[in-house]
Amino acid sequence: MSESLRRSAVISGTGSYVPEQIVTNEDLSRVVDTNDDWITSRTGIQERRKAGNDQASSDLGTEAAKLALEDAGLAIGDIDGIIVATCTPDMIFPNTASIIQANLGAAHIFCFDLSAACSGFLYALKVARDLVRSGTHENILVIGTEKMSSIIDWEDRTTCILFGDAAGAAVVSGSDEPEMGLLEEVHGADGNLGDLLKVPAGGSRMPVDPSVLADKMHCIKMQGRDVFKHAVNNMAQATLDVLDKQGITADDIDLFIPHQANIRILNAVRDKLKQPDEKMFHNVHKYGNTSAASIIVALDEASKAGRIKRGDKILLAAFGAGFTWGTAIIQWTKE
Repeated sequence: MSESLRRSAVISGTGSYVPEQIVTNEDLSRVVDTNDDWITSRTGIQERRKAGNDQASSDLGTEAAKLALEDAGLAIGDIDGIIVATCTPDMIFPNTASIIQANLGAAHIFCFDLSAACSGFLYALKVARDLVRSGTHENILVIGTEKMSSIIDWEDRTTCILFGDAAGAAVVSGSDEPEMGLLEEVHGADGNLGDLLKVPAGGSRMPVDPSVLADKMHCIKMQGRDVFKHAVNNMAQATLDVLDKQGITADDIDLFIPHQANIRILNAVRDKLKQPDEKMFHNVHKYGNTSAASIIVALDEASKAGRIKRGDKILLAAFGAGFTWGTAIIQWTKE
C-alpha cells in the first residue's frame, strides 16, 4: 500500500450558521390550516429559520465556512478546494461554490457544487475524504447550505412546516494518525423513486414560465407516507451496512447524528437499531429539515456542546430526494 493511502482524513474544524428570523409553528398557523400541537406531534419541529430576501445559499455558506476555518485554525490560503452540497443553488450557473470562493477571497482553487438533496453533505464528505487520502490535497472545505424557503409552497401545509434555512461547513484535512477521522462510508441511490420527492420545474425538462409558476411546479412536491417508509428503511439498512463494513456494532457507536428530517423518522431509525435515545443527537425541533445543511449543522452543534470527545466514534446517516442515502463513521480527533 502506498504511503498516501495510509493517510487519514480527519475533520479539523466545523462551523454552522442559521439566519436570524425564527418562524414558529404559531406563525405558520396564521398562514395555513395547522397548529402547534399538530406540527409538533407529527414532526417534532417547533420552529425553523428563514433567510432574508437579500440572502442566498452562498451567503449562508460563506458564514459557515468562515467559522469552520476559524475552528480549524486555518486561513483560506490553506484550503485546496471547496465542495458545496446544495439543492438550492444561487442560480443554475455559475455554481454556488465559485460564489463562496470569491466571498472568501480564495485564489484559483477548484470549487464545484454537488447535488444529492439531504444526502448531499455525506456525498461531498466522501469526495473530500478520497482527495485527501490520495495525497493530492491537504485541506478541503466541505459546505452544506440551503435556502429551502425559496422552493417552498407556503400554502401547502404538508411541506411548508418541515423545512428551514441553514448552512454548515467542515474542513477535511490530511493526518498521519492511523485509524482516525473518516473511517468508513456507505452510499446508495434508487432513481426509480425520484418522483416521490422533487421540484419539477426550473430545469431543462420543465423551464419556468407563467403556467409553471401558477401551478407552483417550482416548489417541493412530496408523497409523505412513501418518503417516510423509504427514509426509515434505507437509513437503517445503510447504517447496518456501514457498521458491518467497519466490523463493529451499533453498541460501539458513541453518538448517532442522523439527518434531521422529522422526529418520527429519527425515532423509527433509533428503534430499528435498538439504541437508547440519549445516543441520538437531535436539533430538528429548532431548525426543521435543512436538507444538505442538516448533518453538518448537527455535527457542529454536537461538537460545540461537548457531546463528542476525542476518540469517540460517531455515525452520520442521511436520506434524501433521488432517492439518495449515505452513512459515515468518524473517529473524532478534535479535543
